[in-house]
Amino acid sequence: MEKKRISKAVINRLPRYYRYLGDLLEKDVVRISSKELSEKMKVTASQIRQDLNNFGGFGQQGYGYNVEYLHSEIGKILGLEKQYSLIIIGAGNLGQALANYADFERRGFFVKGIFDINPRLVGMSIRGIEIKNVDELEDFVKNNDIDIAALTVPKAKAPQVAADLVKWGIKGIWNFAPTDLNLPDDVVVENVHLSDSLMKLSYKLSEKRKLAD
Repeated sequence: MEKKRISKAVINRLPRYYRYLGDLLEKDVVRISSKELSEKMKVTASQIRQDLNNFGGFGQQGYGYNVEYLHSEIGKILGLEKQYSLIIIGAGNLGQALANYADFERRGFFVKGIFDINPRLVGMSIRGIEIKNVDELEDFVKNNDIDIAALTVPKAKAPQVAADLVKWGIKGIWNFAPTDLNLPDDVVVENVHLSDSLMKLSYKLSEKRKLAD
């Protein structure tokens, strides 16, 4: 049977559901209705039900959703029952910020290595992980079970670094470089273009100013 294709918009909302449900768990909330969840998420209750029905629904009429169960099930959909090994290539300000973000570990993402070409950075440690020279990258990837590589390298270097990583067996690229990567179809790429996000914010601010004028 052909697997149902889930829209990108639904997939983009799943981490938000997971995060909000996690907040509710910390507050010892046991159950929540789609209406209550919609008020927190700023998404209609109908949209929430449609999104979750893509994966089986999870709710009970007259009861709503069991918060712990729904949080767990969305975590499984997102693949969070597995632990992921992560390396960071580029130990500048952004790379260091990623390495210092302890919340990744709560989600099952563990930084195993950090690499840079700058001799002033090589040898430094971030949260107990020594920054290695990129010359050691190939051996490290081949000798360790690495799932994801985060690229925080300059735009010009990103395509070659990504191609090398794929050649060495990496199947997941978290790309912070402001360029698109042309990689094989079996490689999963998640682009995080910070300037694009700022431009979206600029557009929304501009539209609000127009409405206010």
